[in-house]
Amino acid sequence: MNHDSYSDAYLRDVLTGEGGIALIGLSNNPARDSHQVFFDLLRRGYRVAGINPGIAGHVIGGAPVFARLEDAPSPIAIVDVFRNSEAAGAVIDEALALPVLPRAIWLQLGVRNDEAAARAESHGVKVVMDRCIKIEIARLSL
Repeated sequence: MNHDSYSDAYLRDVLTGEGGIALIGLSNNPARDSHQVFFDLLRRGYRVAGINPGIAGHVIGGAPVFARLEDAPSPIAIVDVFRNSEAAGAVIDEALALPVLPRAIWLQLGVRNDEAAARAESHGVKVVMDRCIKIEIARLSL
């Protein structure tokens, strides 16, 4: 897949459907992008679980925070990654080790790992890189 551009139909397919979103790298700091995106997803009615070992066990915005992706309740439809490009590879591998694969993996703005994306796609998992899920949901009026 060409990850330099995505059709609106592709993004809609990733963003709609059953299952929750696991947001990797959630911050409890309201000034951080991951915190703002987390609250926006909750406000829009998405079921979201935050993943951050440093704040695991807390509840933010009424949603639980877990230490690891495998601890989040299933099914996870989208794994939304707020980690750098290098760390994203390990997160993708963790997602591919789940008993039920996610529908998609979403790497936030500035995050791209083509090798890890190819691994996910070889398992039938869709990948979006270098895009903000909050911006795309708003742009597509979802």
